[in-house]
Amino acid sequence: MATRQLKAPTRVKLHRWKWTGKGPNGRKVQGEIVASQKAEVERELAGQSIIIKSVRRKSSLFGGAGKIKPRDVMLFARQMATMIRAGVPVLQAFQVVAESLKKPAMSALVQELMNEVAAGSSFSEALKRHPEHFDRLFANMVEAGEQSGSLDRMLERVATYKEKVESLKGRVKKALYYPIAVILVAVGVTALLLIKVVPQFESLFRGFGAELPAMTRMTIALSDFAQAYWLWGIAIVVGTVVVIRQGMKRSEGFAYRMHALSLRVPVIGDILDKSCVARYSRTLATTFGAGVPLVESLETAAGAAGNKVYERAVIQVRDDVATGQQLYFAMRLAERFPPLAIQMVSIGEEAGSLDAMLNRVADYYEEEVDNKVDALTSLLEPFIIVILGVLVGGLVVSMYLPIFELGSVL
Repeated sequence: MATRQLKAPTRVKLHRWKWTGKGPNGRKVQGEIVASQKAEVERELAGQSIIIKSVRRKSSLFGGAGKIKPRDVMLFARQMATMIRAGVPVLQAFQVVAESLKKPAMSALVQELMNEVAAGSSFSEALKRHPEHFDRLFANMVEAGEQSGSLDRMLERVATYKEKVESLKGRVKKALYYPIAVILVAVGVTALLLIKVVPQFESLFRGFGAELPAMTRMTIALSDFAQAYWLWGIAIVVGTVVVIRQGMKRSEGFAYRMHALSLRVPVIGDILDKSCVARYSRTLATTFGAGVPLVESLETAAGAAGNKVYERAVIQVRDDVATGQQLYFAMRLAERFPPLAIQMVSIGEEAGSLDAMLNRVADYYEEEVDNKVDALTSLLEPFIIVILGVLVGGLVVSMYLPIFELGSVL
């Protein structure tokens, strides 16, 4: 049987054009249009009975500035679902959505999809050519929708799923970034005082001719160390971050160990753990509920877990299910999933409502993540005040101690 050769996608280079002109009533109008050529802008404006005064190109981009984000993909899915539900043909829906998108990079991507579908590819085949923007779940859901004649419903599910996942990611990022930001501010303020402020006091203390308090001497020693090695400190921190990031990209084993370590971090690890269970459950519920076979749904859920430890556990679950094990029992054998999730999956399998029960598991653990993040934020606020007070206050007191002692002597 001959394999059909997929035509290479035609890349459309789009620009953002700013135009000014006069409308039908002589009123001055202006705006922006995303198009590949100036002539396209002029044709579109002429079709709107606008007398063009000027058209100039603002930017030319595909992928650089205007990088495509998950939110853009979610919006695309939502708009396509709306257009197809309204009875608009797929090719025309692509055209309308491409024109409505403000980000040139996303508009160009939609036009590429339209060209591929026009050349004979299915919607799902076109999506699979762009795995950097459309994941396996998106392509599988669209394929299931094409086969069942419910493409609009599947696109709506994809959009809803991505909204929930992005919301969960936002909460986890808040839990991670907030402590990091606080630590950076504390280190930055302390370094600024040690490098810029303490040396001014040190020159003043040289004229006292008396022995300085131990606390002041320690602060001055720290200041000398910071002045001598602050560049080395920054280089070491940046170098460590770069080495870890590159190591995780190039070594699967190193990435697994780092992800395992992150799950053992107090408080933060618990949040990451629950978020992984929520994402696994949500992805599996969405794909299985769309009619995708369970083994294939598990493969998709493994990539969406967001953690190498859970990814490996889900792959193990998939292999066990492929050999005939029930899902809940395979999850128990993986020794990674919480008992509550396993019990709810067991009930869902027995009742024949696995997707609904998985959605409930996802809702429960998403709420748990939300509560943990709120609790972490509330606990960190007084802790931050104490840490900053001790650091900054300690430095200030150590600098003023010699002045106080001098005043008491006089």
